[in-house]
Amino acid sequence: MKLLYSALALALVVAGLVAPAPAAAAGRPVFRNPINGSADPTMTVYRGRYYLATTQGDRLSVWSSRSIGGLLNAQEHVIWRGADDDPSRGTQIWAPALYKFGKHWYVYYTASDGVDANHRMYVLESTGDDPLGPYHFKAKIADQGVYAIDGEPFVHNGQMYFSWTSPGRGYPTGPQQIYALKMTNPWTAVGTPVALPVDNGGCGSVREGPTSLRHGNRLFLTYSTCDTGLPDYQLWMISIRNGADPLVASNWTKHPAPLLKRNDAAGVYGPGHHSFFTSPDGRQDWIAYHAKNSSAYTYDWRTTRAQQVHWNADGTPYIDPPVALGQDVAVPSGDPGAGSYVINDTDAAVSYAGNWNSGNGCGVQCFRGDDHWSNNAGDTATFRFNGTQIALLSVRDTGNGIAAISIDGGPEVKVDYYANPRTGQAPNYISPKLSRGQHTLTVRVTGEKAPQSGAAYISIDRAEVWA
Repeated sequence: MKLLYSALALALVVAGLVAPAPAAAAGRPVFRNPINGSADPTMTVYRGRYYLATTQGDRLSVWSSRSIGGLLNAQEHVIWRGADDDPSRGTQIWAPALYKFGKHWYVYYTASDGVDANHRMYVLESTGDDPLGPYHFKAKIADQGVYAIDGEPFVHNGQMYFSWTSPGRGYPTGPQQIYALKMTNPWTAVGTPVALPVDNGGCGSVREGPTSLRHGNRLFLTYSTCDTGLPDYQLWMISIRNGADPLVASNWTKHPAPLLKRNDAAGVYGPGHHSFFTSPDGRQDWIAYHAKNSSAYTYDWRTTRAQQVHWNADGTPYIDPPVALGQDVAVPSGDPGAGSYVINDTDAAVSYAGNWNSGNGCGVQCFRGDDHWSNNAGDTATFRFNGTQIALLSVRDTGNGIAAISIDGGPEVKVDYYANPRTGQAPNYISPKLSRGQHTLTVRVTGEKAPQSGAAYISIDRAEVWA
């Protein structure tokens, strides 16, 4: 399959339908971020497949793919709906965490009755050993009678523990703090909560989203600081050596610098709320995290990205600065790489009719620094591609309107390109599955817009095509 895909990509490059990949990625399969259009990712690899869950608000969903590059267009598997559950835990469903213990999978999540202060943490259990379920409700976990979010387990010295976020350095009041309890089984945490010695990274009162990473003789507990709506949302960590009791706060070592932070040059802001996973062949550690490419204060347009975790000589992890959306990233080792190829708005595979503008003024918010745009009703942009599915990513803005999108001249689907604040390379449209072969996708400027929009512009930037 890898050889077939490589031959197809080469043929398209030769035909002038696709721009060649940057030289740095030559000879290696690549993928491009984002890999999911939402936030708070948890990801694992099991039996050669990736499984990813992100915050959806009213439900819990998992996406699965053999290649990391196939997650963006993977089918959503809804494993639990808030509307079908107890109303006290049926809405504001956040931060799923997917773990396997014994013969079952467990999904730890946060939910409420619609009042933020009533957020508590819960656990689902799978019937069998399939990460896609089916699942049944198992328990409420670590309930101390106060706001509690982002809970998930870690294992140290062969013992399970549960960590989460609640208010209070001197429990239960004060800034948001990270706590831990011993677990007697995957759905039960017992004892008196212990506040762990985490700092705020000089950024407000929030410490949240604890998750663990083990290497050598240490366990690292990493967490996010700042309000997630801020561009300075970032990752920090503490660590503990094997044999030490994690419920003794003084046994933890604080690390003095962030593990991952904003990268203005790449247009990446607020990287955080993350999980770690191992490459399909078990040789590499990776991180899945959310970030946005707007420096404005907003919870919107956070998308899931992935990068490799590296290790310093002293056994501590490091992660390169977060890469720009659309940048080619080598797939994890053992990944078959049968993902997508990319079409830029300036490639010969895209033809324009009407009065389109083009330029590079959008900088890091656009793929390869350029895009096309028009607000003239009736203008069209047509992508010619060879594959089974296509996705469109581009700028959304306060002056954007509604596009009409069709495949092979079929029925149009209306898509609103408005966003406030402005964001770039947003996943706007993913086509249905198509028969293998040549197809066209046409974007038509309708001249229509939502009442809050200042104009009806449509941006053409980047397409991902799955063979």
